[in-house]
Amino acid sequence: MNNPYVAFIQDVLITLHANIRDLKERRNFADPEELTYIEAKLLAYNEILSILRSSADDTGIDRKEVGL
Repeated sequence: MNNPYVAFIQDVLITLHANIRDLKERRNFADPEELTYIEAKLLAYNEILSILRSSADDTGIDRKEVGL
């Protein structure tokens, strides 16, 4: 993988997935106030992933190549 843009996108995706995983773990021990915050962040992260997938499709980028 010599393409710096692919490496950049993959780094962003790794971070997003790590954050989602951490929030899902925190959700198990959260109080009601924190649970609302966690759920909102999970929705936002999933929306970002959805936007990246849609943009990849729109621009002809192979989702598998960038890890989507």
